[in-house]
Amino acid sequence: MKATVMYKAGDVRIDNVPDARIINPTDALVRVTRACICGSDLWPYKAMEPSETGVVMGHEAIGIVEDVGEDVRNIKRGDFVIMPFAWSDGTCEFCAKGLQTACVHGGFFGNAEVAGAQAEAVRIPLADGTLFSLAVPKDDALMASLLTLSDVMGTGHHAAVAAKVAPGKIAAVVGDGAVGLCGVIAARRLGAEQIIMLGHHRDRIALAEEFGATDVVKERGAEAVERVLAITGGLGAHSVLECVGLEQSTATALGIVRAGGAVGRVGVPQDTTIPLGDESFYKNATIAGGPAPVRAYIEELLPDIVEGRINPGRVFDRTVNLDAVPDGYRAMNDRESIKVLIEP
Repeated sequence: MKATVMYKAGDVRIDNVPDARIINPTDALVRVTRACICGSDLWPYKAMEPSETGVVMGHEAIGIVEDVGEDVRNIKRGDFVIMPFAWSDGTCEFCAKGLQTACVHGGFFGNAEVAGAQAEAVRIPLADGTLFSLAVPKDDALMASLLTLSDVMGTGHHAAVAAKVAPGKIAAVVGDGAVGLCGVIAARRLGAEQIIMLGHHRDRIALAEEFGATDVVKERGAEAVERVLAITGGLGAHSVLECVGLEQSTATALGIVRAGGAVGRVGVPQDTTIPLGDESFYKNATIAGGPAPVRAYIEELLPDIVEGRINPGRVFDRTVNLDAVPDGYRAMNDRESIKVLIEP
């Protein structure tokens, strides 16, 4: 089968690889109908060390179940499913609490252990706990937004939940990528009275405003902090969604949160320390977040998509087939595209 394989920084190829297949009796085999490139895929695209075997990339997909292992009970052949970016058993202590990304038997797609989904098909470990079967019309107009439930919309929602967004409060979103844009949707959905978007790409800012951003801060660093404080009467935001993962974005988030406020971190950290430790300590600010347990959020978010109340699929601004995925990586890395949808 054809799949996207990354061999080193900047080297993404479409290769013929062994067909995905059932290995364990709890596996399922899914034919991928939609996948996408994630902003987090750009970190190895910038920095991956050379690999002779490469890594089959991708951790976001929807598709049709083509086969199941003999121990799979809830997922059936022919099911239309969402594949969350983490696989989980659905039964351990953490899964029971809705924290599937900490599953004691789970893991993540798109690595040497479990191949990714930027491919014609993908093996799903622990299928009963991982996959979410969709009883919705296979309407092409819904496909892009349904795909966001595999990661980006659930991650934006997780940032808002971790940041304690609530009705009547001020939320600020650091980062105008797809996760940040979905964070705007999430903040509005949870009732934030004011939503400040920190970003500087014109097309993304326009989309953020359509999603519900009330204020835009284009400055960076100390100037951004100063601007947000001015907007909020010197107090800062109650809830800050950090959706980038760099040292500067984290410092900005901690600089603009008000005393007693909360920061929801969902940007994959690219640094080993949290900046401004003293400042956040004396603010009594809550710092929360991590890999979003998107499997736990699908049931809550799905009706809003199906009934048209939110349309996170609009973050996709380019659609490619598998052969064009390498150029999709280039386009996202060069900021020509917000998020690339793949139709294998």
